[in-house]
Amino acid sequence: MTRRFPQEITDGYLKVSASNVSDACDRLSINGAVTGILPIYPCAKIVGHAATLKMAKPKDGVKESVIPATFTLIETAGAGAILVIDSQDNPTVNCLGGITGAAIRHNGLVGCVADGIMRDVDEYKGYGLPVYGTGITQQSIRGRSVVAGVDVPVKLGDVTCNADDLVFADDNGVVVVPREQAAEVLRIALVIKATEDRVIAAIRSGVKAVEAMDGANYENLNKPQNH
Repeated sequence: MTRRFPQEITDGYLKVSASNVSDACDRLSINGAVTGILPIYPCAKIVGHAATLKMAKPKDGVKESVIPATFTLIETAGAGAILVIDSQDNPTVNCLGGITGAAIRHNGLVGCVADGIMRDVDEYKGYGLPVYGTGITQQSIRGRSVVAGVDVPVKLGDVTCNADDLVFADDNGVVVVPREQAAEVLRIALVIKATEDRVIAAIRSGVKAVEAMDGANYENLNKPQNH
């Protein structure tokens, strides 16, 4: 069974923004909006299923390579995946490099989202590989981190991301949507975007902003709904 989301889900999310998705999550009381992870360079919007990787500091005397587990995950995640890296336990050490980026692109993943710093940004630009992280470094990961888990629950900021959850990222940042709620979040996000588009059109036509927003019930767009 494929881990990839149906094409209509992917296409739908690409029509909205992280802000729309975050507001939809608010409506459903989902803690999905991630703070502090942004595009490392101006890159494309991405959406896909999470292939999760947990990094940690090496234990005393342990010289374990991150290469086998990382590249096995990339090779088995499936087309359309996003590599999601949790490096919160080792935040000052690189968690993604150019060779890994090349493998991501070659295996059909759509990008990487990391709670951690990255290097080789010039190479990502050359590949056209979208990458989102907390910052940039020059140092190698080799000898400085170990893999603590693959396809396990990880953290992006204070948001938990499980393997195969939907991950969405654009210029506004990152949102994680539980897999089973992906379709409902998209439905609401599309309604929110359409409503905002109408408000903007009204303002441009000469309607006062407050009146346009009141007419669209804008203040309640992200109000949690009753179940």
